[in-house]
Amino acid sequence: MIRPAPGTDTQGQGIKADWYFDFISPYAYLQFAAHPDLFERLIETAGLVFKPVVFAGLLAHWGHKGPVEIPEKRRQTYRMIAYTAAQRDIAMKFPPGHPFNPIPALRLAIALCDPASSASQPAIAIVRTIFEFIWKEGHSLADDWPLLCQRLELSVAQADSLIGAVPVKDRLRANGEEAIARGIYGVPTFALMPVAGTLGTETRPELFWGEDATPMLRAWLADPGLFDTPQMRALDALPVAASRKGS
Repeated sequence: MIRPAPGTDTQGQGIKADWYFDFISPYAYLQFAAHPDLFERLIETAGLVFKPVVFAGLLAHWGHKGPVEIPEKRRQTYRMIAYTAAQRDIAMKFPPGHPFNPIPALRLAIALCDPASSASQPAIAIVRTIFEFIWKEGHSLADDWPLLCQRLELSVAQADSLIGAVPVKDRLRANGEEAIARGIYGVPTFALMPVAGTLGTETRPELFWGEDATPMLRAWLADPGLFDTPQMRALDALPVAASRKGS
């Protein structure tokens, strides 16, 4: 777990926050890069925990295909990502190949941001370094691994030792299992849970999936009763009128 210390600000007070992400996801990078104030606020007020997960594991569990696994959707997805980054003035350069294997980076983030780690940087800085290495500078995680290690003040041998540790592998697996148990099916996803005794008795986290859900998340932080309206409650019970054959 990557767990920064909680603070006491009013927006988000009484809430625990987790962010499930995979470095393979350009949408996770866009959300992280476009909303630094939100991440900082949730670190201070809700003890935001960064939780790396393997996106492919979520897809396999829920029986989904990733957007770039459908040829025509792949083209549209990449165009939309590039367009969105340009519109928001976010520096972005695609890596030389995508999808790629993100597991070494995910494990490295877990290892370095563990509270027992000797890393000199806070969790958010480590996550930022890895995201920007891939999506701002356009590096290959496989080919440029030594350079990433250098950026994180590690030798390749030190980094390889960290990502090969059984507890680190177990934590990445546990993060994925936890995400599935919470009903998370994609990345990035914020999971916000009221602390015991605050904001009612709801025990299931509110989930906000996708970069485009960020405005709704902000609205919910400002008004945690956002979904407690007759119209919103009715959506939870909306019946299925028809289903595809074989689904």
